[in-house]
Amino acid sequence: MRRVVDVWAGIECSYNRVGDRYVDQIARSGGYERTDDLDRLAGLGVTAIRFPVVWERWRALGDEAWEWCDAGLERLRRSGITPIVGLVHHGSGPPGVSLVDEDFPAALAAFARTVASRYPWIGHFTPINEPLTTARFATLYGHWYPHERSPQQFARAMIVQCRAVAAAMHAIREITPNALLIQTEDLGYTYATPPLQYQADFENERRWLTFDLLSGRVRGRHPMAAYLRWAGIRDNELDVVAQSTRRPDMIGINHYLTSERFLDHRVERYPRSSHGGNHRDRYADVEAVRVLGDGVAGPYALLRETWERYGVPIAVTEAHLACTREQQMRWLGEVWDAAVRLKGEGVDIRAVTAWSAFGAHDWSSLLTRANGQYEPGLFDIRAPRPRETALGRMVRSLALCGFHDHPTAQGPSWWRSERRLTYTPVKAARAPRWTATSTARSVPSPKERPVVITGASGTLGRAFARACEERGLAFEALPRQALDITDADSVEATLEQLRPWAVVNCAGFVRVDDAEAADRECHRLNAAGAAVLARACGDRDTKLVTFSSDLVFDGRKATPYVESDTVRPLGSYGRSKAASEVLVLEATGTALVVRTAAFFSDHDDYNVVTQALRALAAGEPFVVANDVLVSPTYVPDLVDAVLDLAIDDECGVWHLANAGALSWESLVREAAYIAHVDAAGLRGVPLTELRLAAARPRYSVLGSERTTMMPALDDALARYARVRPWERSLAQAKSHASVIAQVTPPVSQPTHQLPFSIG
Repeated sequence: MRRVVDVWAGIECSYNRVGDRYVDQIARSGGYERTDDLDRLAGLGVTAIRFPVVWERWRALGDEAWEWCDAGLERLRRSGITPIVGLVHHGSGPPGVSLVDEDFPAALAAFARTVASRYPWIGHFTPINEPLTTARFATLYGHWYPHERSPQQFARAMIVQCRAVAAAMHAIREITPNALLIQTEDLGYTYATPPLQYQADFENERRWLTFDLLSGRVRGRHPMAAYLRWAGIRDNELDVVAQSTRRPDMIGINHYLTSERFLDHRVERYPRSSHGGNHRDRYADVEAVRVLGDGVAGPYALLRETWERYGVPIAVTEAHLACTREQQMRWLGEVWDAAVRLKGEGVDIRAVTAWSAFGAHDWSSLLTRANGQYEPGLFDIRAPRPRETALGRMVRSLALCGFHDHPTAQGPSWWRSERRLTYTPVKAARAPRWTATSTARSVPSPKERPVVITGASGTLGRAFARACEERGLAFEALPRQALDITDADSVEATLEQLRPWAVVNCAGFVRVDDAEAADRECHRLNAAGAAVLARACGDRDTKLVTFSSDLVFDGRKATPYVESDTVRPLGSYGRSKAASEVLVLEATGTALVVRTAAFFSDHDDYNVVTQALRALAAGEPFVVANDVLVSPTYVPDLVDAVLDLAIDDECGVWHLANAGALSWESLVREAAYIAHVDAAGLRGVPLTELRLAAARPRYSVLGSERTTMMPALDDALARYARVRPWERSLAQAKSHASVIAQVTPPVSQPTHQLPFSIG
């Protein structure tokens, strides 16, 4: 199939300022130390890469900053990939200037001239990424420097940035006359209840401000000219901008689901963190996808609107979703299909850019805090070397042949399902003219092949079934009664009938102490049964996921066990798991074998943490070992990580547990503290006092040579405590949201409206 739309890639390169602290996304991701990242992107077949030559970094480091840029741009030049050079990415300039400083345009132009002189062969530039978004976050909401909160400063920031774009391009064209301006902006649409439609109309007009200013439109009777005059911008300033700017050669749309907003005057329906307002009304500002019963406009509508308004070439310059892997692919697929459809309708759409190629850090707090929250992209950098994900393979397929057919990519998108609704669904007073709740796919959608879950009645099996349902993955959950994994004929018949793309083996013998008296049965279920599944999956090229344990180790190490460490199990259960690893990987080299440990879960009543907190909350004593160090594992985190790895088609032995190591007693105490349960009845004792039948290693902490993709333990315990409250203790406790919050609460985004109507 011939590709009709190009595929580009982008590196998350925000270099923004919060107070006096500059935050460099590439430094956070280790990108300056890796010399082969661009080769990885070139291997995907992309034709262009948005490449940062960042003003603030150059001012801070001088010649050292050029070294990385020189090497990277030369690699792109040799590979025939077009660089689209960005100079400011959500920044406010180096110390001494800011978005509202009159010296900003001349200073940026001087840097742009330096860049163009150093790289005269480069012909595509984005001097400032998303001027409107940056101005909103820095001068309306106060999140970024200069931390202003006024319409006057917002208006000044918009004028200054657009003058700076024009000045930078003028300086560049003195060196490279045919250089092109590819101007990017986020074009989220705003919906509202009828009483607030005037505010939505204003915001929907304001979203075009970057492109209208650069096109010389904002003067005279232009709707936003009235707003800018009200905010203190003089007519002669508007005339200067109109005369000095030139329409972008290409418009780049950066579209995110969270950018489509809904305004509701009924603030009592929403959390206080969403409350904001203007000079006339108070209202809640929430993600439209979470409340609109009819769904949001989506990429097709916004791209179509852009074409109708400007009629210049368009590219999607950022397409990214922080979500599970299959949903990331479904989002990119929707954007891609919208672009292909528009191309077929005569729209001059050039490319779709897979953004955050190496992931992004801390956008959940709008880059205001270093919370350590990472979102993988085409590559996952939490491995010793960036690990290509299924999203990366999807980009390669789109770049080379224009379509992609991963078995999970065709399923239901969460933003189109009822599960997306966090609030009581409502209908907006007005929607975009071009609305498409779905787009024709570029290739026919086959029936989604399922995930088969064996042992589906157990803790792990039920957790996988819940996760598949939540993630929109087709699945068949088979309890032991429905499928005996030791029966080769039964397994063959089941796989033939269901044709799964993956089998997740949650069946087996799990009672560690009972295994000592039932050694043969334990080995039959854990080792022989897993081998039967492996052979059947290998014959059909079906992904197999199966589980092993930290109990394959003897505990003699004093540092965390990694995947390549020699196994020396102490008991029957551990021996059965060690044998299963060997048999499975001998039968099929594509199997994913996950070693994990010490489960706790909000949906399981029989794990140690839940049993302990229930007893302690009831005022009863609880005894647990204090000399056994483990890596506790929050089951929902494990399940999501395993599904992502399976979709990524990873294989071999992987260690997965939440980042942290502590004794069983310490684990229970930490959980009790976070859940506000009195731990006075907890008693830690040596393992020998528990008189357990099976020998256990005193140290079985799991580390990894392959990845650290599981969240930290305290974060997992906080989410566990929030989902599973403890009746007596939590009913009496006051709210402690700051203790158990997973991430920074949603940031309120009040908007400012002038005392007359726009539009």
